[in-house]
Amino acid sequence: MWRRSLSAGYRCSGPKGIWGSHAVRRCSAPPALPAGRITALQAVDVWTRHFVESGVTEPDHSSHYIIAHLLGAKTIESLEQGKLTEFLSREKTEQMWQLCTRRLSRMPVQYVIEEWDFRDLTLKMRPPVFIPRPETEELVEVVLNDLEVKPGTRVGADAQYTCLEVGCGSGAISLSLLKTLPQLKAVAVDQSQDAVDLTRENASRLGLQDRLQVYHIDVMKDAETMLSLCSPVSALVSNPPYLFSEDMTSLEPEILRFEDHAALDGGKDGLKVIKHILTLAPQILSNQGRVYLEVDPRHPPLIRRWVEVNVEEMHYVETRHDITGRPRFCILQKEKSNKDHKQDLD
Repeated sequence: MWRRSLSAGYRCSGPKGIWGSHAVRRCSAPPALPAGRITALQAVDVWTRHFVESGVTEPDHSSHYIIAHLLGAKTIESLEQGKLTEFLSREKTEQMWQLCTRRLSRMPVQYVIEEWDFRDLTLKMRPPVFIPRPETEELVEVVLNDLEVKPGTRVGADAQYTCLEVGCGSGAISLSLLKTLPQLKAVAVDQSQDAVDLTRENASRLGLQDRLQVYHIDVMKDAETMLSLCSPVSALVSNPPYLFSEDMTSLEPEILRFEDHAALDGGKDGLKVIKHILTLAPQILSNQGRVYLEVDPRHPPLIRRWVEVNVEEMHYVETRHDITGRPRFCILQKEKSNKDHKQDLD
């Protein structure tokens, strides 16, 4: 996928050392628009050097993706050499300068070119809606693999399976699941109207709008509304705000300046929204339904202990690791409470 090399600079991975905030230089003025004609490769060279001088992260990838986008490709490598050595039209040159000037302000490339790939989908992107990271692609894989092996939930031709995504952002998770599983239906909610609008737009562009319901709901404030609209479901999937509040100051400028802080800040322990989701989960899930969460690597043991004490109906199934080996994904399952078991015996 074309965005993997670039996204590492903005990825949401947890502790301060992983988030890694670089020293930020004051934004410099863009280079002067050339008076004469310039080739694509020359434009890339001008902007790569300027990004380096201005302290912009991943300068070469930034200029490469922008020129590829302007020339109708996803990567510079996929362009014919002839296209790169041809002179740009005056219009294309001005567009290159305009888009690269946005990148110079530390706007993420995903927002600059207004689209990005997630698994096998190309999604529209715009600030301040949260940009999906590679870890979240792994979360989708965890859900898909689990649905294939979990007894009684195999999504086949006759299966009726509904998924709820809490905090849908651009709709990446729900739309990816719907694209892969033709029999699946999904409900997606977000506290941001911008996110709701973008998810609906992406669903329509991908032809998936008939199997996706999207609601503007804040899980922290509108629990009753969510329960009435979204239950029961077979699975609840979420990449919730999970940063520890103290880590917010360590974010890259690309994240801090442009992305929705409400989609990032999970409170003092990073668990504010996660605890609320897990408290509501037994009322939302059907029997044996599962919760799939992307979390900070410090969270799994904290979540396991908290659920054992506070949510009797939820059983912590397992922790899965991401591609870097960090504990990243939590799977929980709704079980009958002791009271339910007693009623069955009676």
